[in-house]
Amino acid sequence: MARFLIIAPALLLAACSPLRTEMAVQDVATTGEIPVPPPTESALATAPEPAPQSRPPAPTPWEPHYFETRLNGIAIEAVAFDSRSHHLKVADQPQGPGTRWPDSRSAGKGSLAAINASFFTPEGQPLGMIVTAGQPHGAINRASSLGSGFYVEENSGKLRLIRRDQFDHAKEAIQAGPFLVENRRAVRGLSQESSAARSFLAHDNAGHWILARTGPCSLAELAQALAGARLGPVKIHQALNLDGGRSSEIWVSSAIQGGPAFTRPFWNKPVRNFLTLQPR
Repeated sequence: MARFLIIAPALLLAACSPLRTEMAVQDVATTGEIPVPPPTESALATAPEPAPQSRPPAPTPWEPHYFETRLNGIAIEAVAFDSRSHHLKVADQPQGPGTRWPDSRSAGKGSLAAINASFFTPEGQPLGMIVTAGQPHGAINRASSLGSGFYVEENSGKLRLIRRDQFDHAKEAIQAGPFLVENRRAVRGLSQESSAARSFLAHDNAGHWILARTGPCSLAELAQALAGARLGPVKIHQALNLDGGRSSEIWVSSAIQGGPAFTRPFWNKPVRNFLTLQPR
């Protein structure tokens, strides 16, 4: 009897052991995975955290440069700049055109470039709103297409071209118009008459800007030439007309790649204000 009791457990162990092995083999065959016990709390506590994903570095702002080109037969001389490193400031003459600076070269002294800016009345008063260093001058022109838009530098430092009904306040601003290009499309209804020199501002909606003077053309011709075109390194997304004709002039410092340059025909007249390109 005692011998039977000793043998019985051994027989039971021998009988159960193959069954467990068989079940494990079946599990692997069914799932393709070997069962792994769940990690303990201590293992979870000491598990390394996943490494944070690194972001690619932002592109370095490129330096301003001057170039000359032609679009649809229109001669254009322009300065391209990156708004992350440079911006445009308003140089206004409260006493009237020519009372402080006779031309863009004088107005641009100490800057990198300068171009004539907004319209003015025969008496020399601004035909629209101007803001210099946060101080407003004049009043919003709500009646004319010559005041349909604004160049603004917001208090945050961002540069924008906006419609006049969007204007609230700004660090720097000039009112001008009409818009030539919006959303890469030429604005409709622009005049096809009066071929004259033009000045304009444009950007690609990604922080890259153009200030430029053209040879003689109509507003409609200039809009068609600029719409969606690549002007130097900038693909035009939006463009705003500045004062033109006998007011249109541009000066570029020798400190800019491609400079110096100064275009001001002898028949030009003094203007009320300028936009000057400066480092931030």
